[in-house]
Amino acid sequence: MKKTGFILLSVLCSMTAQAYDISDKKTSLTETLVALDSGVFESFNQCSSAKALKKHADYFASDVEFYHDNGGVTWDRDSMISNTKKNACGNYTRELVAGTFKAYPIKGFGAISQGVHRFCQVKTKKCEGKAEFVMIWRKTDAKWEITRVLSYGHRVNR
Repeated sequence: MKKTGFILLSVLCSMTAQAYDISDKKTSLTETLVALDSGVFESFNQCSSAKALKKHADYFASDVEFYHDNGGVTWDRDSMISNTKKNACGNYTRELVAGTFKAYPIKGFGAISQGVHRFCQVKTKKCEGKAEFVMIWRKTDAKWEITRVLSYGHRVNR
C-alpha cells in the first residue's frame, strides 16, 4: 500500500489547478477550499478521461512541489501528472475523511488546507490506505492554484 499511496499522491500533485474563483465575500475561506479540494479530487477520480486529467492538472502551479513520505519529491506539474496518469488513473480514487478538513489564510498569498484522505481501489472498491495531507494554495487575481503538497503518515485505513 505504501507504493500505491505514493503513486496516488504523485498523481495528485502533478495536477495544475485552473483559476477557479469560487470565493466571494459571502463565502468563507474554508468553504472555498473545500470546494476547490472537491474539484481537484473529482477530476483525479475520473482521470482515466483525458479531459478530466487536464482539468486535474490545471489545479496545480507549473512549478508545484510534491513531498511524499514514502515516494520522495516531485518538482513540477508535468512529472506529477505523468505519475498520476501512469499509476493512479483507473486504479484508485481519493476520498476526504469527513470532519478532518481545515483551512488557514496566508496573508498576502493564499491559504493552507489540511486534512486526512483515504484511497480506494477502483476494481475492489476497498479503501485500504489513509494519509495526512497539506496543500499550499496561491491566489492571484481570481485564480487559486496549488503550489506545494505534502502527503505523509501513510497507513492502513482503520
